[in-house]
Amino acid sequence: MAAEMNARIASIKPSVTLGITAKAKAMKAEGQDVFSFAAGEPDFDTPENIKKAAAEALARGETKYSPASGAADLKAAIVDKLKKDNGLEYDAGQIVVSNGAKHSLFNVIMAMCQEGDEVIIPAPFWLSYPEMVTIAGGKPVIVNCSEADEYKIKPEALEAAITPKTKAIIINSPSNPIGVVYSRDELKAIADIAVKHGVYVVSDEIYEKLVYEGVEHVSIGSFSEDIFKLTVTVNGFSKAYSMTGWRLGYFAAPMEIVKAVNALQSHSTSGPNTFAQFGGVEALVGPQDAVEEMRKSFEERRNYLYERLTSIDGVSCVKPGGAFYMLPNISSFGLDSLSFADKLLESKGVAVVPGIAFGADANVRMSYACSMDNIKGGVDRLEDFVSSL
Repeated sequence: MAAEMNARIASIKPSVTLGITAKAKAMKAEGQDVFSFAAGEPDFDTPENIKKAAAEALARGETKYSPASGAADLKAAIVDKLKKDNGLEYDAGQIVVSNGAKHSLFNVIMAMCQEGDEVIIPAPFWLSYPEMVTIAGGKPVIVNCSEADEYKIKPEALEAAITPKTKAIIINSPSNPIGVVYSRDELKAIADIAVKHGVYVVSDEIYEKLVYEGVEHVSIGSFSEDIFKLTVTVNGFSKAYSMTGWRLGYFAAPMEIVKAVNALQSHSTSGPNTFAQFGGVEALVGPQDAVEEMRKSFEERRNYLYERLTSIDGVSCVKPGGAFYMLPNISSFGLDSLSFADKLLESKGVAVVPGIAFGADANVRMSYACSMDNIKGGVDRLEDFVSSL
């Protein structure tokens, strides 16, 4: 008789995003003409100064183990960045550098959740949040948010979802898959509720540099000492610096969480890639011109894609204030998101991600982290597709 697998691990749903991306790549490899809106990574190269810093570190032999929680120089640069950009006063001992922001989130949730602890997740959500909570033995509590509210959680809905078992709420601003950015007042209302109930806030801020039309990114932990003590601020280098393959992220948190994650990380991955961390230092302390160039390109693409999508009969869409995603509502066409995405890819060679993966079966996610030619050609085919339904 075959050995049984760990039930929690066996219950994990494979990433729909990666699955669609793989199918689109396979079709391309077969010679088919495919326009993909699936990938969640910038289509730009890592800035040259960052690559150079890592290459120089490699050339001089920076190839040994890093401290488990990250190199001192990088942690110092992160402390300075959080103070300057986010108004957050951490010391280096409160920083843990991990193998990507996803790894940081996984470690935090694993360290934080005990069996049966509840974690509130506004929907639509990034698809890995509920899976992480489940793996940790916790219970994801999904709070559905409406398009009329720009898919943001309302204070009264948050308050109603809190129980004695609530351990944390996850906030992602700017968000994947919607691109919405919570305002200062909206975050303050969430912070007040978290403080009132003594609930942690896990604040995923990986897209903070990618905001548009003067939209302000605010770190929820910056409001007061009370909310600061309950906040885990997660960030990384993948999105703003186009360093997805470098696998470098970090979080800053109260010491009880940091100590637990340090122990967990020391027995799982040990420290992050050593020479990549020298690139991370350069990303934070070096010139930021490349970040602004990418941001401007994303804003131009966003404006075009939003205008095109909202001109299609039967499609509605919240205009994103940040990140590089849109979540158009396609429910008027009588198809669920998986059927819509499958038919669109098979018949027109356009790859989008079914919204069901994000808790939004009335929608599909479209990433504009791709060329303008891809966007134009893909939307042309999308228009043809929906006109035939």
